[in-house]
Amino acid sequence: MQLNDDLHVLELPMVRDGETRILNLSLVLDPVQGATLVDTGLPGQRDLIAAALAEAGAGLGDLKRIVLTHQDVDHVGSLPDLVEATGARVLASDVEVPYIVGIEKPRFDRPDFVEAFPPIATLLARLKQLRVDEPLADGARLDLAGGVRAVATPGHTVGHMCLYLERSRTIIAGDALTAEAGRLQGPSPTATADMATASRSVRKLAELDVAAIVCYHGGAVTEDAGGQLRRVADELAP
Repeated sequence: MQLNDDLHVLELPMVRDGETRILNLSLVLDPVQGATLVDTGLPGQRDLIAAALAEAGAGLGDLKRIVLTHQDVDHVGSLPDLVEATGARVLASDVEVPYIVGIEKPRFDRPDFVEAFPPIATLLARLKQLRVDEPLADGARLDLAGGVRAVATPGHTVGHMCLYLERSRTIIAGDALTAEAGRLQGPSPTATADMATASRSVRKLAELDVAAIVCYHGGAVTEDAGGQLRRVADELAP
């Protein structure tokens, strides 16, 4: 789905607890700098990502960089396959980098997760063979699509990061926010490591001038996105 001139939302199916749910990856397009994929789905989803890219008029060969919002398995899962296929540069929050490349244990490196989803074991080994080419500090600005700013939003994980597309006033929210049928909601309490910190991060996002928000779980929010974001920030305030 094309959200605006700079961004397409790529919908990937995942099965959890017997239900099919949608992961909403973001594809940022720039005619000079090339295509940038934000997050990479689960292990084994490279071909699904390639098909979604094709629907957006791009191919794996067009990917110049991959940005990761954080360390969770449904965000880094197909990273090794995509880097191998494309040679794309990898960017991530400077705080989250050690968890993504396996210097520190990512939070999905747990026996119960590996037992429930065996491909995790292979993923963990492959991540240790990768590197993040460009760690991003809070406020770092990428010269893409009119300017893309890294916004540190810890809480869901220690180094969670959102992206703010300045020209289109769009937040790529990762898991800092969720949505359902166009209604914005806060981060999932059961999946968030520190809700108090996550709530402060939502307040930080609410200070931005926002026209649209893409939630990894829940998709795009376009109707009064800024107002909805302020509502969620107020709801989460202590």
